[in-house]
Amino acid sequence: MFFPFIDPKYLLMIAPAFILAMWAQSRVKGAYNRYSQVMASSGIPGYVAARRLLDAVGLYEVDVKRVPGELSDHYDPSKKVLRLSDGVYDSSSLAAVAIAAHEAGHAMQDRTRYPFLVLRTAMVPITTFGSRFGYFMLFGGLILAMFTNVSAISLAVAWVGLILFSTAFVFSLVTLPVEFDASRRALVMMERVAVVSSAERVHAKKVLDAAALTYVAAMFVALMQVLYFAMRLLALTSSRD
Repeated sequence: MFFPFIDPKYLLMIAPAFILAMWAQSRVKGAYNRYSQVMASSGIPGYVAARRLLDAVGLYEVDVKRVPGELSDHYDPSKKVLRLSDGVYDSSSLAAVAIAAHEAGHAMQDRTRYPFLVLRTAMVPITTFGSRFGYFMLFGGLILAMFTNVSAISLAVAWVGLILFSTAFVFSLVTLPVEFDASRRALVMMERVAVVSSAERVHAKKVLDAAALTYVAAMFVALMQVLYFAMRLLALTSSRD
């Protein structure tokens, strides 16, 4: 059986990962919705919080701009631009200033050439190509194996496809230290530049911890997919011996 969505083994392996992913998404939305209703005592909106953190470490050249969407906040290292979503840019909530500070944390990483951020940035084109093209090669090799009695060529195509497809897992693994470190920097700087009080820092951390959990879940999903296909290919390889 080559197609995972009708394979009980695939469902058994991937189900816990997807459950974790759904739980993580519900956690981050819950934390965001809850702390979007709690205003920071500083009273400053997200874009000012980001600007204050950036200026505090001398990152005057990094621009802060608005981007459409919900929770679409990100830092673009290639253009040195920190983009904040509509719900974060103008809001003075604890959720908004925490997210803005987190993105400022990425700009700080960029300035110091944080190794994992450099690696992740370099991996973007590789991962984009590998996760898409590798998927088709993997399934192409599996389908070819069905019609060639598991030929060496079909296995070679499938293994190369899996290696390319696995770049998504490596990318998600590299992302973890990047996200956790950005949150660590944000929490330190938020209190230092009076974006939040020491009492509010605990609540800001809850928002950032919930967001970080989604990256853990994404890594787990990617890992389970790679392990499943590796097991299938190993079984096919063994059947030829």
